[in-house]
Amino acid sequence: MERLRKPEWLRVNPGNNAGFQATATIVRKHGLHTICESGRCPNLGECWNRRTATFLIGGDICTRSCKFCNTRSGKPLPLDADEPQKVAESIRLLGVRHAVITSVDRDDLSDAGASHWVATLRKIKEINPDVSIEALIPDFRGNAEQLDQLIGIRPDILSHNIETVRRLTPVVRSVARYEVSLAVLKQIAGAGIPAKSGLMLGLGETEAEVMETLLNLRENGCSLLSIGQYLQPSRKNIPVSAYISPDVFERYREKALALQFVHVESGPLVRSSYHSVDFLSTLGGKKDNKLLT
Repeated sequence: MERLRKPEWLRVNPGNNAGFQATATIVRKHGLHTICESGRCPNLGECWNRRTATFLIGGDICTRSCKFCNTRSGKPLPLDADEPQKVAESIRLLGVRHAVITSVDRDDLSDAGASHWVATLRKIKEINPDVSIEALIPDFRGNAEQLDQLIGIRPDILSHNIETVRRLTPVVRSVARYEVSLAVLKQIAGAGIPAKSGLMLGLGETEAEVMETLLNLRENGCSLLSIGQYLQPSRKNIPVSAYISPDVFERYREKALALQFVHVESGPLVRSSYHSVDFLSTLGGKKDNKLLT
């Protein structure tokens, strides 16, 4: 299959200023992983320049092998018991007011990593009591008790990505099921925590399928949404089916707002945690992401 040529609107500045170097130094010093790197995020330069990063906990090897994802898959190493402390300290050193945490899937663990998640979020709150938190979580295979452990920590936003439309889920995602993802979001929203999800375009979905997904998300309590372009991170991943123009992303943003989503980020370079503090601001949370001094 011939690879599509990237349009001009997807060209980004990689960035390499003092803020970028400071973020890289802190991440390396603590031996941490970020989804910015493992996912080959196009916004890495912009975000690291601003001294923000999305920390990837549970190691850097995922037990699943989703066809869109560049994170390594296989048999993970044992959990690092010091990781919660390292992440919390790194957030303090970066000086951010809003922290985003995600993880690999750990289906190899009896609790799918839920207790490690809890330990990490608790330590972040302990060391950074003024920092708001967004947790971008796996589906825990739909285990409501494991999800309740994270809900009990009460992060400011709990996010779980639907990723793609119902028809393409078995093709694009590994193990995950469309209905399970909706159930996760419903449980989060039902607990009174803002539920957020992310959707990728350019995988072969139709407009009708996108609209069905938006409606399904709202019906299950999801109020925050990111919509972005799928970019093939490597040749081993599923190829891009189409590059969606910025005006189409804007149209989807307007349609999502008409469905009463509270906040929507929609554009070719939008990713799950891109401009994440803006979601919180819409909810009446902290208004900026300035460095702590």
